[in-house]
Amino acid sequence: MTNPLYDTLFGAHAGKTTPFLYLPDGSMLTHDAFLQMAARIAHVLTVAGLQPGDRLAAQVVKSPQALALYAACTQAGLVFLPLNTAYTMDELTYFIENSGARMVVCDGQGAEGLQPVADANGAQLLTLNADGSGSLMDQTAGQPDTYPTVARSRDDLAAFLYTSGTTGRSKGAMLTQENLLSNAQTLAEYWRFDADDVLLNALPIFHTHGLFVATNVTLVAGGAMIFLPKFDLDVIIDKLPVATAMMGVPTFYTRLLGDDRFGAVLVRGMRVFISGSAPLLAETHVQFEARTGHRILERYGMTETNMNTSNPYVGERRAGTVGFPLPGVELKITDPKTGADLPQGDIGVMEVRGPNVFKGYWQMPEKTAEELRQDGFFITGDLGRIDVDGYVHIVGRNKDLIISGGYNIYPKEVEEVLDDQPGVLESAVIGVPDADFGEVVLGVLVAEKEATLNTDAILAAVQAKLARFKHPRRLIVVDALPRNTMGKVQKNVLRERYD
Repeated sequence: MTNPLYDTLFGAHAGKTTPFLYLPDGSMLTHDAFLQMAARIAHVLTVAGLQPGDRLAAQVVKSPQALALYAACTQAGLVFLPLNTAYTMDELTYFIENSGARMVVCDGQGAEGLQPVADANGAQLLTLNADGSGSLMDQTAGQPDTYPTVARSRDDLAAFLYTSGTTGRSKGAMLTQENLLSNAQTLAEYWRFDADDVLLNALPIFHTHGLFVATNVTLVAGGAMIFLPKFDLDVIIDKLPVATAMMGVPTFYTRLLGDDRFGAVLVRGMRVFISGSAPLLAETHVQFEARTGHRILERYGMTETNMNTSNPYVGERRAGTVGFPLPGVELKITDPKTGADLPQGDIGVMEVRGPNVFKGYWQMPEKTAEELRQDGFFITGDLGRIDVDGYVHIVGRNKDLIISGGYNIYPKEVEEVLDDQPGVLESAVIGVPDADFGEVVLGVLVAEKEATLNTDAILAAVQAKLARFKHPRRLIVVDALPRNTMGKVQKNVLRERYD
């Protein structure tokens, strides 16, 4: 194939008038109509001078046109960089600068603020709004509805996804065509997706879960999606009877369980419910099965690897575990200090190897060397164990990562903003349990001598600097942070104290 990712996900459906996207307004977009839209966008990108391998950064609301932009980048050989719609200007500036994006596509409301950033980095800027309007789609008028697919190899880059670290700036994970394609094909087979499936997709498409898992799996299988801009409980309940599958984060399932309308009759046509991006409470598993007769299928993945493990489609889906390594994926538990393999049952750092594992971090060779071993194993930083039956258990996160509503939050990034506020001597950020989001951010502050902290003003400053999902829900002022004999802040003590 000339372009493996495009040819398999998209090109295979050329000319098909089968349903692809069912939209909230009741309309439907066929596979072929979607591909024609993507082809017209690809022509716009080519006319703008973008060349294969160039990066395109997109901070846009979920829409059919936004998804077609992803397809267009794939067909034109561009590297697609989806950005969280909650990111602030400071964050966006870094991503655009670091990636060397040649084009930025944003919502019309953000264009005025982003234009100077694009100009400073030699990037063109186009707009794409939630309703499909904007300068990008304006320029598709009159463009051909077919496009000569650019030849790419399985080792060529297809996407960047930025993932933060506990120290320093965000890292651009480089994902190849092989990374995305192999994982989609494996998941479609493992989860038994086919052309008859209708996936309920209320996930954002700037995240690997909604784009590279939900969407790519549907495309590989040739099925359709009920394509919703966000999770709306009433809409989800209305659409469940016509769906066969659903992918979501734990929050989706806890909110469904909180509604009396949700039950076995409503989901009698459903084949599978899949959960990821954050741990699912055992209590949720039990309640869900009792209410619906369905056992949620939980899996485990990362930005750098897409999916690594999954509970079985046929067989016991064991609560509190993320199942087994996927076909073609190797997983081992190692000593965090020595890197030596640990015996079965011991807790250590999870390392994975397979065609799904990313190529490295963009322009960060030292960081790549630290986390990606020469033999291909990626050091995930997650702590886990493998039980006697082979099920993988995630027991902690090695770098105090917080996962809230499926989004990764790295404490250091929030702490740096807090530490910069007037009167703050130091801070520590931890995740505390939350029934809806799994975890939320708690900030613990120490004031400078004789200073009185205005926590409302500090929260306002954080809100201006960081995306909403990173905002502390609460700030607590203490006299001193707990430390060990080496002077390191003991966040485990803080978590126990404020759990």
